[in-house]
Amino acid sequence: MELLFLSTFGKAFIPKALRPHLRAFFGKTGRDDIPYDAFGALFWVATLITYLIYITQVYPVIRGGAFAFFLLTLFAWTGLMLLVLSVVVGFGYFFLTLKIYRRTKEMESKLADYLTLVSTSLKGGYSFEKALWSAIKPEFGILAKEIGLVSKKVMTGNDVGDSLNDFAMKYDSPILRRALALIIGELESGGRVVDVIDRVIVDLKKTKALKEEMAASTLTYVIFISALVMFVMPVLFALSFVLFSIITGFVKNISLTALSGPLSVVNGKGGGGVDPADYKLFTTMAIVIISSSSAIIVSIIEKGDIRGGIKYVPLFVLTSLTLYFLFLKVLTGMFGGIVSGSG
Repeated sequence: MELLFLSTFGKAFIPKALRPHLRAFFGKTGRDDIPYDAFGALFWVATLITYLIYITQVYPVIRGGAFAFFLLTLFAWTGLMLLVLSVVVGFGYFFLTLKIYRRTKEMESKLADYLTLVSTSLKGGYSFEKALWSAIKPEFGILAKEIGLVSKKVMTGNDVGDSLNDFAMKYDSPILRRALALIIGELESGGRVVDVIDRVIVDLKKTKALKEEMAASTLTYVIFISALVMFVMPVLFALSFVLFSIITGFVKNISLTALSGPLSVVNGKGGGGVDPADYKLFTTMAIVIISSSSAIIVSIIEKGDIRGGIKYVPLFVLTSLTLYFLFLKVLTGMFGGIVSGSG
């Protein structure tokens, strides 16, 4: 009953003009329909979050006159609701895009093996439609499911070329589209499809080997960037913080009348100084930004696409921050006497 209520509310929440695009998008993730119940739950969760933010942060500020309070509440509630929905939908779209990418890459990796079975069936005297169906095996996973849908369309009277073309256009995969375009073209021209399939299989295996060779040749750069970001950078930032603390401590012990030039910049007094806590926050944020950017660079070098190595981002960030705080504790313990003596 609860899911039915959420599903009904989700259908009312999503415009009809947007539903075909959503159905096509979720079809790439393996779903046959739109998860209206998830959209309904999303709206109520966003409403709850908006209410909590409004009560704790906005209401104490804007309460006052009746008319002004009404207008400010209207604008604040609408803005917060749109912001929360945008953030949640943005994260959901990001993770679903990664899922589609992984599904696409899995199909590309198994396409050559599947076409090998299709070629074998064709050489054994099967028709092309029957060869497509007989080559479906459980080990092909997502590809087997998609080809099964193609075969069902053909069995219900759809043209085999149109069905294969719909499958090729469903995913953003140049490899899949080129391979199927060659096969469809040969089918429409009435030539020997098996010869084209054999050539496609050879090309797919060569492409896979070339990508593996390119990934191996860039391994040195990946190791260098990873070591620099996850090990060298935390040490340097920890050293800089300890050095900053020592210099700040020495400066505080100098008489204010003796301060001049750049020494006044690091003095913790007078409004122009830099607080060590602020400097520590700056180094932490710098490590997060540099680690994330480096993980993206490694992903592009190794996989050729950001989505292929987005999993490296939390690994780089967590490792860099962990080592930074570890080295910070060790170095502070080593130079603690100097820091406390200068403070």
